[in-house]
Amino acid sequence: MKNHTFTFMGTGAGCGVPSFFCDCPACEEARANPRARRGDCGTMIKGEKTLFIDTPPDLRHQCIRENVRRIDEVLYTHCHSDHVGGLLELEYLVQLKQKEALPVYGSAETLAGIAQEFHYMTYALDMREIAPMDTVEFDGVKYTALPCTHAAGTYGYLIETGDTRMFYASDTGKLPSETYERLQDIDILAMDATFWKNNWSPAAHHSVQECIEEGLSLNAGKIYLTHLCMHYDEPITLVELEEFLTQYEGRVEAAHDGLTFEI
Repeated sequence: MKNHTFTFMGTGAGCGVPSFFCDCPACEEARANPRARRGDCGTMIKGEKTLFIDTPPDLRHQCIRENVRRIDEVLYTHCHSDHVGGLLELEYLVQLKQKEALPVYGSAETLAGIAQEFHYMTYALDMREIAPMDTVEFDGVKYTALPCTHAAGTYGYLIETGDTRMFYASDTGKLPSETYERLQDIDILAMDATFWKNNWSPAAHHSVQECIEEGLSLNAGKIYLTHLCMHYDEPITLVELEEFLTQYEGRVEAAHDGLTFEI
């Protein structure tokens, strides 16, 4: 019986949708239609306790939207600002409510970056290094850190409940072979789909088309596109993207902020 939910707290690339400086069709669509708006990437897995993957700059607003009152543990994918920038909110959570250091996991590179950037609040964090291929068990769920093709020390997480195998990787180019091999026949794949058509940064990100191709090659049961910019390299509106995805008959879906399902 499924007793955990997975929520996309944010599904956008670093500049968000709409970007404040942009008047492309995708950003104009998002200004008019809340469903098309995207904050920076992060997720929540909730059972009896609550685990977050990443703490983006939009964290406070995302938590208010989802009525989050407690965070019990955090896993980090990497130390870029669009994934750690909301960490300051955790200091207030610890100081004012939870009263004990919050366990946070990441690679050696990620934790070193956090300790340097947020040196004034490390007292509020119980920082725990996790090596590639290591597994953390929390609230009945297994999280395995799998290397991704992005910044040094970047992980995606294989999430295993009693019912579901899911892989979440917000930032990655083509998956490393050791990661790819672990993900054959995965039930759910939620992966970087930053670019539409032309991929400016193939060593660090996927395009929509590349994400779908790799997901299908893994025989993933369901593919969610995330870390969507919507105006790299060519703007595409949500309406246009969803029309493009109809050819996959529901197997591929553009994730949106607040999307929740059971795992």
